[in-house]
Amino acid sequence: MSARDPLPPVGPEEARAITRDAVRVLVANWEGCHTVPSRRLYPHQWSWDSAFITIGNARWAPRRARSELLALFGAQWRDGRVPHIVFNPDVPDTSYFPGPAFWDVRAPCGAATSGIVQPPVHALAAWRVHMADPDPAFLRRIYPRLVAQQEFLRAARRSPEGLVSIVHPWESGMDNSPAWDRPLAAVVPDPVVVERRDLTHVSADERPTDSDYERYTTLARAYRDSGYRANGAFAVADPLFVTAYGSAEAALARIAAACGLDPAPHHREAARVTAAMVEHLYADGLFHARDTLTGRLIRSGSAAGLTPLILPDLPREIANALVGTAVERFGIEGGTLPSFMPGAPEFDPARYWRGPSWINLTWLVWQGLRHRRPDLADLLARGMVRAVGHAGMREYFDPVTLEGHGCADFSWSAALVLDVLARHRLAGVTAPGGHIAEWPGRLAEAHDGAHVLA
Repeated sequence: MSARDPLPPVGPEEARAITRDAVRVLVANWEGCHTVPSRRLYPHQWSWDSAFITIGNARWAPRRARSELLALFGAQWRDGRVPHIVFNPDVPDTSYFPGPAFWDVRAPCGAATSGIVQPPVHALAAWRVHMADPDPAFLRRIYPRLVAQQEFLRAARRSPEGLVSIVHPWESGMDNSPAWDRPLAAVVPDPVVVERRDLTHVSADERPTDSDYERYTTLARAYRDSGYRANGAFAVADPLFVTAYGSAEAALARIAAACGLDPAPHHREAARVTAAMVEHLYADGLFHARDTLTGRLIRSGSAAGLTPLILPDLPREIANALVGTAVERFGIEGGTLPSFMPGAPEFDPARYWRGPSWINLTWLVWQGLRHRRPDLADLLARGMVRAVGHAGMREYFDPVTLEGHGCADFSWSAALVLDVLARHRLAGVTAPGGHIAEWPGRLAEAHDGAHVLA
């Protein structure tokens, strides 16, 4: 099976089957107030996973979607950072590395967390929940926490170019991207044994190497030992992370207006950071990362460089160039988005973030294309649905064969496919209503108001 075959429309029966499977995954991974990315490999709450899961849950269980975000922000630190992992105390420490003992820190609420962050896509998620099921009280509750998240990034991570930086590849969300090979090469790994819990669940051919993990843990340990304050040997302005920051300001402007507050400061910050990205990260039809320690642009073929398409203030000529790159160099007309440019020597269609197609990354670019190039957006929508229809709700997919890789029953794949189907008004999912239609004998009302499989 090839993803380059002509993409047929998604039929209602196929869409309905995929919808049911997506809901099944989200129900199975629900922990009562949040959703785990997967039961086996990721048994805790992850930051940007929860944001994407919120977007999908808004389509069928808005109360559950609001709970997802509120649970995550309940572990927000006093400085405003939202940790990338909130650990479940009922899960044994040996189930995941690096676990709570490694990070050795607790949020004010008492929860054990990590000390790093992930892309701030949460304001976008909060707004999407409100659009699906308006709840002004929820917006008023979450708004100051979302603002604090942005303020932390401005205070602790703003680079000399006016961008925000990450201090660990894990903060990018695209942990193992070839874009990080050069700055990681400058990291001297500690001479310690790394505990690879991931390889008990997923083939080593699909995961980062031992050498990568040694550097990851070295960076994390150094940041921890600084009290989570000092940037270490890795500091990078990542186009996806900065895009998420700018997109969050645009979403916060809408949230502020809905709360009766002044949206102008958010509009100004969104425009400012977009201009800084164009000046400092854009080159040759793609946005690239910048090493803030050396000042050098890290040119690569990462698909993270296409995500600025979601920024409302992106100049039209830049957007058009990105679209050309997406078509000509990433081949999105085939319906899939590789996470790294095919043909590059670093490209690997099966290894974690070095080439496979991911639903969340594709979803972000799809969002940017919906109003700029709806024809291409439709192809990506069909491609996302086709991938999960072929391989199930996998963590990532071969961009050509659609073979599934990584975890099975992966939550954000399920959630974002629900959102895609809702936008296309298939399988009884309607864009404004926020609920999957009840099919007799198949769906039932849960005690929390969410529709679950009966």
